[in-house]
Amino acid sequence: MSDNSRRKFIKQLGSTAALIGAGSLSGLAADPAKQYIIQPAKHNISPNDKIRIAGIGMGIMGFGDVSTALKVPGVELVAVADLYDGHLEKAKTVYGNHIFTTRDYREILERKDVDAVIIATPDHWHDTQAIAAMEKGKAVYCEKPMVQQIEEGHKVIATQKRTKMVLQVGSQRVSSIALAEARKRYLAGDIGQLNMVEAKMDRHSALGAWQYSIPPDASPKTIDFDTFLKDTAKLPFDPVRFFRWRNYKAYGTGVPGDLFVHLITGLHFITGSKGPERIFASGNLVQWKDGRDVPDVMVAVFDYPATKEHPAFQMTLRVNFADGSGGGEYTRLIGTEGVLEMGWNDFKLKQHKVPKAPGYGGWDTYNTFTKAQQEEFAKQYNAKYSAADQAEHKPEESVYKAPAGYDDRYDHFVNFFESIRNGKPVVEDATFGLRAAGPALAVNESYFKKKVINWDPENMRII
Repeated sequence: MSDNSRRKFIKQLGSTAALIGAGSLSGLAADPAKQYIIQPAKHNISPNDKIRIAGIGMGIMGFGDVSTALKVPGVELVAVADLYDGHLEKAKTVYGNHIFTTRDYREILERKDVDAVIIATPDHWHDTQAIAAMEKGKAVYCEKPMVQQIEEGHKVIATQKRTKMVLQVGSQRVSSIALAEARKRYLAGDIGQLNMVEAKMDRHSALGAWQYSIPPDASPKTIDFDTFLKDTAKLPFDPVRFFRWRNYKAYGTGVPGDLFVHLITGLHFITGSKGPERIFASGNLVQWKDGRDVPDVMVAVFDYPATKEHPAFQMTLRVNFADGSGGGEYTRLIGTEGVLEMGWNDFKLKQHKVPKAPGYGGWDTYNTFTKAQQEEFAKQYNAKYSAADQAEHKPEESVYKAPAGYDDRYDHFVNFFESIRNGKPVVEDATFGLRAAGPALAVNESYFKKKVINWDPENMRII
């Protein structure tokens, strides 16, 4: 898309952002930055149109997802499933003794009073449970990454297409009003031609490195550990593996599936990309040598080819769980005329255009010319470039934020339930989910096999 086309597009599209004034922000340039509050759309939801849900997997994300879903009018919780008795007891405490609880998720799928399920189990269970739920006529909200293995993703896509059931992948930031506004700014050409993306998610805490707490009553009696293992290697009961499953490649997807996938998802939403064509990863296990078999420091490089949606660009993603500076995160989409610095529900737009005239003097061969040659050079320069061509463009900064209290996960569930109620397309279906998860899973392939991975973004397969 040309710059003129982008600008025409954005004028037609309009903006959801409302200007609220100017003022300096900490960490920005001395000149005041324009600040915008992005106004969310109003949802007209009838609480009389009931949707009955069940939670499958009631860990951190399970409780978070169910609680958020219940804030949407007309949504009721019927049942939950989990392999740890304590989670089932906690669910009754939080949501009421009337809910049905079970260790066997298949009992939930047999219930006629369940319209949709939220799958927040370990990654290696996602495909099996999502496919089984759709086969039973249930709509599915599946936590990211959609699958643990690439081929599983194609089976989920095929099942969704065949059953026509609604499936939403739970990378909730794609429903964020901030990300929607960032997409508008990108399509308007506000950063010029995209050429590089760089992002990091660094942490420096035990909990940030997935060393989650283990309940004192964890035992073979309170946990169905054999079912948790599924088709992985049979092992004696180990509560560490059960509660800290993200640390093991048998059950999770490590840094790429847990964190990189968020960054890839957001990038694909903003740019309309289908994915990279080459992927290379490097990393190490530096600090958290607690028995895990995935790295705590990882860098991945992705080469995105030129398509009708975007120019060719490179992306570098980094996670460091041993960051002695205390951690932090950012995502930057860098173009020839500016940069989008993404937060979670906010972003900064920094624009810096290069003058048409190249300038002279400073660190330049001009200073080595004789005086006569300098005068002649200046004469020719001024004849070639107008004052407007020579004018320096003052850097500009704008800050876009969602209102205080805004919750992108709520909007993600609203989108999911609207799709169930009236057929509105979900923002992140199974195909979108694999386009994000596939490159993330290919990062693990590159890391463990120590080689460059060639990826087919159209067909979503390793070449």
